[in-house]
Amino acid sequence: MKRILIVILGVIFLNGCTMAPKYNRPGSSIPEDWPKGDAYPKAQPEANVVDATQLKWREFFIDPKLQQIIQMALQNNRDLRIAVLNVERARALYGIQRSELFPVLDATGALSKQRYSSDFLNPGYPKVVEQYSADLGITSWEIDFFGRIRSLTKQALEEYLSTQETRRSAQIALISEVARAYLFIAKVETDLSLARSTLKAQEDSYNLVLRRYKASLVSEIDLQRAQTQVDTAKGDVILYTQRLAEYVNALNFLAGAPVPKNLLPVNLDSVALFKDIFPGLSSNVLLKRPDILAAEHELKGAYANIGAARAAFFPSISLTTALGSASSAFTNLFSAGRGTWIYNPQIVMPIFDMRTWAAYRVSRADQKIALTKYEKTVQTAFREVADILAIQGTVEAQIAVQQSMVDSAQKVYSLSEKRYANGIDSYLSVLDAQRSLYRAQKELILMQLYKLSNQVQAYAALGGGGLDDADEGKRTSRDYLEEKALSLLDSGIRKPER
Repeated sequence: MKRILIVILGVIFLNGCTMAPKYNRPGSSIPEDWPKGDAYPKAQPEANVVDATQLKWREFFIDPKLQQIIQMALQNNRDLRIAVLNVERARALYGIQRSELFPVLDATGALSKQRYSSDFLNPGYPKVVEQYSADLGITSWEIDFFGRIRSLTKQALEEYLSTQETRRSAQIALISEVARAYLFIAKVETDLSLARSTLKAQEDSYNLVLRRYKASLVSEIDLQRAQTQVDTAKGDVILYTQRLAEYVNALNFLAGAPVPKNLLPVNLDSVALFKDIFPGLSSNVLLKRPDILAAEHELKGAYANIGAARAAFFPSISLTTALGSASSAFTNLFSAGRGTWIYNPQIVMPIFDMRTWAAYRVSRADQKIALTKYEKTVQTAFREVADILAIQGTVEAQIAVQQSMVDSAQKVYSLSEKRYANGIDSYLSVLDAQRSLYRAQKELILMQLYKLSNQVQAYAALGGGGLDDADEGKRTSRDYLEEKALSLLDSGIRKPER
C-alpha cells in the first residue's frame, strides 16, 4: 500500500511540473511620471485622485437620462453581446483543455456473437460462440511528466482571462461612445437653437432693411446682403436638423434599440457635469487598464506555449488499463473466475522530427510578438492619457478666452446695429459683426463639448466603466466563483518551474 501511495504521489508531482520559462512582468516602456509643463494640469492632492477602474459608471455619469441610455446599451448592444459570448466560449475551451490532465474513466459492455465453419471446429464445439464482457478502465491517458498538457492548460487559462479583459474593454468603449453620442446630440441641439435664434435675428434685420429700402434710404445691395444672411441662417438650421437625426440614429445603434425622445438632451447646459478624474502621480495606474491586462495575459499564454514546445522534445508516456469480466453466458458474467484485466503503458521517444524544432521557434517568435504588442499597448495608453491631460490643463483657459470673444463680438454687433440705424455706418459693418458673433458663439459651444468629451475620454482612458450592476453582485455569483475556483485550482496544484 505504501508503494502504491508513493507511486501516486510521484505521478502527481511530476504531472505538476512545467518547462515554461518563468514569467516576469516586462519593465515599463514609458516614463514613470506624467508629462509636465504649461499645457498640463498641476499635481493634485492624493485626496482628489480617483481610481477610475473602481469607479462605477453610475458614479461618474450622474445624469439620470444618460444612465438609462447606457443601461439600454449594456443590455442590447450586439458588439458587447458578442464579447460576452466570446468569454463563455473561452471558458469552455479552457475546461476542455484542462480535462486532458485527468484520466477518462469509461465503462463498457460488449456482446460478441460469431458462427464458425464446421471445417474449423473440433468435434463437440458449438458452431455459434457468444461472448459477453463488461469493463471499467482508462483509455490512453497521457501522464504529463514534462508539463506539455499543463502548459497548454495554462495557455488556455490565460486566453480565457484575456478574453474576459477584452470584454471589459468592449464595455468601456461602448459606455464611452454612448456618452459621446449623447454629448454630440446635446451640442447639435445647442447649435440648432443658436441657428434658429440667429435666423430670427436675421429675418428681423432683413425686414428693417426692407423698410429702409422701400423708403429709398438704402440701396438694393444692402437688401440683397440681408437676404444672403437670412438664407445662410436657414441653411444652418437645415444642416443641424440633418446632423441631429444622424446622431440620434448613431445613439439608437449603440443602444441596440430606439432611445425614447424624453431621454435625449435638450442642450449642453442640461447635461449634468461629470466627476473630475485625476490619474495621480505615477503612470503605473495604466497597468490596471483592461486592454493592458488582456495583452499581459496573452504574453503569459505565449510563455506557456514555449513550455509546451519544449516538452515536445521529451518522451510521451500514456497508459491504458481496464478491469472487467468476460463470459460466454450473460448469466455467468459476474460469477467468480470471470475477471479480466489489462495494463498497457506506452512510451514514445521522439528521435528526429523537424516539426518539433520549428514549433519551438514559432513559440519563441510568438512570445516576442506578444511582448511587443504588450509594450505598444502600454505606450498607446500613456499617449492617450497624456493627450487628455494636455486638454484638461488648457480647456478652461480656452473657454474663458472664447467667452470673452463672444462678449466682445456681442457688443460690436449691438453698436454696429445702432450706428447703422442712425445712418453712421453702412450695412456691411453690421453683416461683418453678425458673422463674427455667430462664429464666436459656435466656437464656444464646441469648446464646451470639448471639455465634457475630454472628461469622458479621461474616465475611459484610465480604465473606468468596466464595472456595472452585474459586477456589483458578481462577488456572490456563480460565474465569479467559477472563475476564481479555476484560477485558484490552477495555481494551487502548480509546482515550481524546472
